[in-house]
Amino acid sequence: MEKKNSIKKQWKAIPNRIKWPILIAGFILILALIGYGVIVYGGSLVVDEQDLLLDATTTFETQDGEVIASLYHENRDPIAIEDVPEHVKNAFIAIEDRRFYEHAGVDFKSAFRAVYKDILAMEKVEGASTITQQLAKNLFLHNDKTWMRKTKEVMAAIYLERHFSKKKLLELYVNQMYFGRGVYGIETASQLFFSKSASELTLSEGALLAGLAKAPNGYSPINHPEKALTRRNVVLRAMDDAGIISTKQRVAEQGKTLGLHVKDKKSTPSVDSYVDLVMKEAAKEHQLSIDELKRGGYRIVVNMDETAQRIAYEQFEKEDYFPGNTKGVQGAFVMMDQQNGAIVAAIGGRDYEPGELNRVTVKRQPGSTMKPIAVYAPAMMREKYQPYSLIPDQKVAYDGYTATNYDGQYDGAVSLYQALVESKNAPAVWLLENIGISDAKGYLEKMGISLPDDGLAIALGGLKQGLTPLDMVQSYRTFTHNGQVTDAHTIDRIYNQDNDLIFQADPPSEEVFSPQVAWSMTEILQTAVNNGTAQAGEYQKALAGKTGSTQHPYAEEYYKDAWFVGYTPQYVSALWMGYDKSDENHYLTVGSEYPTKLTKAILTELDKRSSLQGTFKKPENVKAVPEPITLPESIKAEATHIFGGFSIVKGKITWNRAQDDRVVYHIYQENDDGLDKRIGTVEDANEFIVDDVPFFSSYHYYVVPYNPLTKMEGKRSNSVELSL
Repeated sequence: MEKKNSIKKQWKAIPNRIKWPILIAGFILILALIGYGVIVYGGSLVVDEQDLLLDATTTFETQDGEVIASLYHENRDPIAIEDVPEHVKNAFIAIEDRRFYEHAGVDFKSAFRAVYKDILAMEKVEGASTITQQLAKNLFLHNDKTWMRKTKEVMAAIYLERHFSKKKLLELYVNQMYFGRGVYGIETASQLFFSKSASELTLSEGALLAGLAKAPNGYSPINHPEKALTRRNVVLRAMDDAGIISTKQRVAEQGKTLGLHVKDKKSTPSVDSYVDLVMKEAAKEHQLSIDELKRGGYRIVVNMDETAQRIAYEQFEKEDYFPGNTKGVQGAFVMMDQQNGAIVAAIGGRDYEPGELNRVTVKRQPGSTMKPIAVYAPAMMREKYQPYSLIPDQKVAYDGYTATNYDGQYDGAVSLYQALVESKNAPAVWLLENIGISDAKGYLEKMGISLPDDGLAIALGGLKQGLTPLDMVQSYRTFTHNGQVTDAHTIDRIYNQDNDLIFQADPPSEEVFSPQVAWSMTEILQTAVNNGTAQAGEYQKALAGKTGSTQHPYAEEYYKDAWFVGYTPQYVSALWMGYDKSDENHYLTVGSEYPTKLTKAILTELDKRSSLQGTFKKPENVKAVPEPITLPESIKAEATHIFGGFSIVKGKITWNRAQDDRVVYHIYQENDDGLDKRIGTVEDANEFIVDDVPFFSSYHYYVVPYNPLTKMEGKRSNSVELSL
């Protein structure tokens, strides 16, 4: 207490002229301490460490390493500071912040010098921001126009220096910097201006890029080469002044040209459809949104075959393949490698633009392309229905639903083989009704096709929602790959920004149909291409497939959708044509003939560049399906007598032989009661001997061709007489 009173007395004894300066000095000291605390610790309020995660460009590249597209908010390919040459780092430091390794975020010495020079010049002639301050401004304050911005910049710079190493700050600096022409970061800039990595930059090249920091557009070496050259030489002189390089080096480097090797950005509209599929797959299967792709710096290796993609794109540009009553006929095409389900080509529309409707993923009515996957293959999984089993070909109503053949012709009965090759509607509906809709849908489910439909119209592709070209290639793949289905996919591998492999495609296969059914279907659909509804166009090598078309709802006798889905030993493809809008003013004038022609044209061009296989190879564990037998339309029989042997007189019936040696002939003797008797069967010949020709009477005979595959007889011959 006494000590306290003593201090008070001493304070009162001090004259006022001394007290006030002490009080003011103390107050200033307190303010300074508070200010220092705010500056040192207030940086955490300015710095958002999420902003230190620089946006990086995601690239899409082929298996050969060719980049076909990129996606970004800011076009940047980050590079580790260890990979940047020392002379390049020194160039930035020399021109932007010579005392970078000495200060703690703010270079007060440089700041005082800049203020002094500004006062002498009566204008701002020299900047004083350190590399760390520039980094803070660009990362956290680029939208801040307030009077406190400079204070915040200092606060953020000090925070960065306290929490990160100089090496990390320099790495952030060279990676975040804008170099003009939409390019961010030294690696991307190096690729743009010199077509090489920043790790390979020479001294003069590094000086050129360092000089762009001040004004990337004003010093652009592309737009302003003379200014860029002058600025580069300024950087080299700064390096000389700082003792980083010798005067001899500086003079030599200043004597060099800019040495540009600008990598022009190619326009690649041919791949836009494919890249769109990749982005859709990345979002659906890997939860990588477009926004994440634009900032995440992924490297996505895709399955696109550049040759196949380019050929399909070029063929789609030919107007003659798209028959419509008016302009605007659209199309979609997708091709899959049958071995692994990899999508090698995709065209989402004619003159497709990014962001437009990608028709590869749009559902359309598939028409008769539905028959193999929904009816015939499921049916042949049952022993009673095989390629040459007979089924009715009649116009029949099923609870009000009647399927009619497109040509109005009915044969009464046909084989499964013939019904599919000729794309008959009535037999397909009958067969679906007999195997059961639920059974057929079960097979479709295995192929990834889930239908809300429950009617017999499924057999003819009359669906509520339809199927996509992707659905079709995925399902038809079962026929060329031993009955197994696998997921169609565009992405083979995904690497993150650190180049770590985070995904490798290895889709499993699941058996849907037996290998025998798959092979039987392949043989039938080859015949459909060679002699059936898919004959249009020219392709000389192995191809199996099915056409499909749907009637236009407003234009009678014209078409809304036209399809060809087919496969070679290597690839499965689906091609759709039609209008995006179906009304009385938009209809196809020709049906499936044109997608069939276009598919064959694409395959023909692909075969020229990369020879495709000429035949399908039959698996060892399956039986071949014989080619159909065509019975002769007319047979002319003749009868003669021959002499000799145990019977003195014999009869000989001959007839004209069919071209197909597999045709069997049944010989009938006519009876008065109408119950004609078969008296013989002839194979691989065109004559029959009647051993006992009765005397004083006559008999009549005729020949009927017989198909041993379908067990059906054809049209009988004329009647011939034997008598004595």
